[in-house]
Amino acid sequence: MIGQTISHYRITGQLGSGGMGIVYEALDLDLGRRVALKFLPPQLSRDQNALDRFLLEARTASALNHPNICTIYAVEKVELEKGNAQVFIAMELLEGETLDRRLSASLMPVDRLLDWGIQLADALDAAHAKGIIHRDIKPANIFITQRGQVKVLDFGLAKLTRPEMAMETIGATQDSPGPAHLTSPGATVGTIAFMSPEQARGEELDNRTDLFSLGVVMYQMATGRLPFSGATSAVIFDAILNRTPPSAVRLNPHLPPELGQIIETALEKDRKTRYQTAAKMHADLDRLKRQLGSGGTTAAKPAEKSVAVLYFENPGGSKEDEYFRDGITEDIITELSRIKDIWVLTRSAVMVYRDKTATAPEVGQQLNASFVLEGSLRRAGNRLRITARLVETKTARSVWAERYDRQIEDVFAIQDEIAQSIAKALKVMLTEQEKRAIEKAPTADVQAYDYYLRGRQFFHEFRRKSFDYARQMFARAIVIDPNYARAYAGVADCCSHLYMYWGGSTEDLKEAESASRRAVQLDPELAEAHVSRGLALLMTKKYVEAHQGFEAAIRLNPKLFEAYYFFARACFQEGKSEEAAQLFEKACLANPEDYQAPVLLAQTYITLGRTLEADAARQRSLRIIEKHLEFHPEDARALYLGALALIPVGQRDRALEWTQRALAVDPEDPAVLYNIACVYARLNMADPAIGCLEKALQQGEWYKAWAEHDSDLDSIRGYPRFQTLLKSI
Repeated sequence: MIGQTISHYRITGQLGSGGMGIVYEALDLDLGRRVALKFLPPQLSRDQNALDRFLLEARTASALNHPNICTIYAVEKVELEKGNAQVFIAMELLEGETLDRRLSASLMPVDRLLDWGIQLADALDAAHAKGIIHRDIKPANIFITQRGQVKVLDFGLAKLTRPEMAMETIGATQDSPGPAHLTSPGATVGTIAFMSPEQARGEELDNRTDLFSLGVVMYQMATGRLPFSGATSAVIFDAILNRTPPSAVRLNPHLPPELGQIIETALEKDRKTRYQTAAKMHADLDRLKRQLGSGGTTAAKPAEKSVAVLYFENPGGSKEDEYFRDGITEDIITELSRIKDIWVLTRSAVMVYRDKTATAPEVGQQLNASFVLEGSLRRAGNRLRITARLVETKTARSVWAERYDRQIEDVFAIQDEIAQSIAKALKVMLTEQEKRAIEKAPTADVQAYDYYLRGRQFFHEFRRKSFDYARQMFARAIVIDPNYARAYAGVADCCSHLYMYWGGSTEDLKEAESASRRAVQLDPELAEAHVSRGLALLMTKKYVEAHQGFEAAIRLNPKLFEAYYFFARACFQEGKSEEAAQLFEKACLANPEDYQAPVLLAQTYITLGRTLEADAARQRSLRIIEKHLEFHPEDARALYLGALALIPVGQRDRALEWTQRALAVDPEDPAVLYNIACVYARLNMADPAIGCLEKALQQGEWYKAWAEHDSDLDSIRGYPRFQTLLKSI
């Protein structure tokens, strides 16, 4: 239809399509304005019920003149050839995207969540005042314009609560099948995951059903997950009717408790105890927004004690000192993360600002951090000069600053002082356990620490040779200080990763096991040591002991991403998909900037049949990966995981392009080959998929355990060549 003129509209492009309509961009030739035209699909044009719903959407929405509801200009009918007619709606052209595509890769800032919630509640209040229930509030029916304005779409399932409103509101006549007749009594309409309990039971509905659905949407915006989910419709219905979801505040420590309470009230199963009107929910959200904006008591919550630690500047410009500068910065992040009441942004969140010129307040605003720690580090011989300054994002004022001119042996004392000074500036009282953990020096020898930092720099490069180099650096640190627990954990992690991703030898397994055991013995309170232990045990399929290691790490540091991530991988490998999904969800919350966990979470959701949540997780991961590749275009892992995320959104050519880029980085890497096999399998390219898999599995049996439960390979499971391949290992 592009290029055609229908009535007085010239169609210039297609915007999208769905089960109940195809939407085009067009130019209104009479008024000279750009509009959107929604056409009923040809296969439904002769379906009277579908036509009635289509007209209901147009008439209902046109009766609602509200800034947060998409404006309907006209509903028109044009005669085509052979007596056929085409019905379409002319509506406001919106620039932006639907909320389901805007659900952030990282947790949504509280101010944005409140702002959008207020606009949605206001839109529903206007609809309810006209006697209209939407009945299908969900992210796909909520549009966010480029200016951040919310628009409610698609009133095709709407229902009038007062029949006398029919003629006045949508022009229904005594003889026409009004909206009340579009659904048979007791029928269930809407999208399952967003239904209210009374909607799930097929009961008579009132305005409060929309408020429950709005609560589901806000829960998803606040936590990145749906409150009610399951592998089948029956399981979801059971969750809606009988199960209480985890508190949104528990899943997202950035949320003020008052916002968590608003969401919980909206999600009350008994509609008598739920919000009774959209106006009341709007008022509570607006009051909280004003309270937070005025610096009231509600603002003094964990979300207001969030800190982004920028990589310290290197004023000397020496490349040789960069590993030391980066290591000190990352250790300060680690020290601060031990404090329960301070939310510290992860290394990956601030990495993109390394060596950038953005000011502290700009970074704080972009990362939704209340405070930003910035500073510089200069090393000259045995002398160390560190400056540090804590800046409040909102006011750009310095709330604490210090300069340290010390011997290099004092580096641990400096880190300790910085962490404790920040806690004091933020009025956080440290527990004895937190104070002890911060004050504990990781090693007695600064030269051992120097080698440890060099090893960690190589480790973060995530390449085979880099892991070999990292292991050498950690081993040198151990030679200098045989009691260095973190260095032992580093050796164990290198060996585990070499075995897991590059088909390492049984010697790697033995070294991972012994080094991780020694790390835990030297420092039983070091959470990272327990993660290393769990990962080493996972490599040898000692699942029960591996679980114990991960659980110990989480008890010691509930913010530690690696504990949740590798625990989730262990559960997935065992076929415990439900447990794996829960742990991947927690990993996403612990490090919202990591791209691996949401990709694997989506894969786990697919295994569980939870397609809605899988789509949301994929979209989050894709946004993170695209941002990551801007700064790391040769990251093969980001490329092949990104390719997997591109396939479900219809970007096949781009997925193949990213696949070839990943292969070009390292065509013999078993991790690359295995995941590219997954890409080919998802694209139904069986022969190249099995060919890549054969090469990957030749280098070790680790991938066999993963392949046995990997939904990405489902399309090739019936091939004898695939079955033979698994049996041969």
